[in-house]
Amino acid sequence: MTDVQRRAAVLGSPIAHSLSPVLHRAAYAELGLADWEYGRHEVDEAALPGFVEALDASWAGLSLTMPLKRAVIPLLDEVSETAASVEAVNTVVFTAEGRRVGDNTDVPGMIAALRERGVRKVESAAVLGAGATASSALAALARICAGPVTAYVRTAERAREMRTWGERLGVDVRTADWADAARALAAPLVVATTPAGATDALAAEVPERPGTLFDVLYDPWPTPLAAAWAARAGAVVGGLDLLVHQAVLQVEQMTGRVPAPLAAMRAAGEAALAARH
Repeated sequence: MTDVQRRAAVLGSPIAHSLSPVLHRAAYAELGLADWEYGRHEVDEAALPGFVEALDASWAGLSLTMPLKRAVIPLLDEVSETAASVEAVNTVVFTAEGRRVGDNTDVPGMIAALRERGVRKVESAAVLGAGATASSALAALARICAGPVTAYVRTAERAREMRTWGERLGVDVRTADWADAARALAAPLVVATTPAGATDALAAEVPERPGTLFDVLYDPWPTPLAAAWAARAGAVVGGLDLLVHQAVLQVEQMTGRVPAPLAAMRAAGEAALAARH
């Protein structure tokens, strides 16, 4: 145990809703890291360079949420292959030599969350939405999906973006209009990356024998789509699963302690969400 307090934090804007402090602090408590603290800071793109420059040697790492995942890249000394592939960094680790190393734990976090539910390989998949999370979903699907991925989007521009991401990531991406999104629900794996409310109308369209739904939302939970999916006995992976698995990887990178306490972190996240409601 060192005398120097070690610090980490999540940055973003808005940030008040973030569960990251709950998860990381639970990990520190379980690991006996009494001299570590994990905070939350409201930081936008304009303020990010100054914030990073002002950090002293006590800082071990940062978690980044929107809108900073791309903005941080020019401030880093090194970016992992995974983060570069999706042009998004959600984790920065400060090395003993003072280097800033960026990574993306969302992609392996998605894979780990699916694996936990027994999903290791699928023949095809569908993605609902085309935002930043959708590109991470495609990067994850590049590793577990043997066949095509159909992305259901609202505009021709979004369709082009998803096909471009597919080409970059080595995924056979096909696009379809959002008006036909009910067809997506027949896929072996459906990844919903849309904001709250966007998939509510699809809840009535869940097939008799659904495959696996990965809905990246966690508050409010369950979403109407996730509830309808579970009622049909389909496997459901939720946003909290993703949040916990990506945070586990962050804790391991920042503290050097492996494995991070997944069960304790999930319990803390569940308790925090229950307290909100």
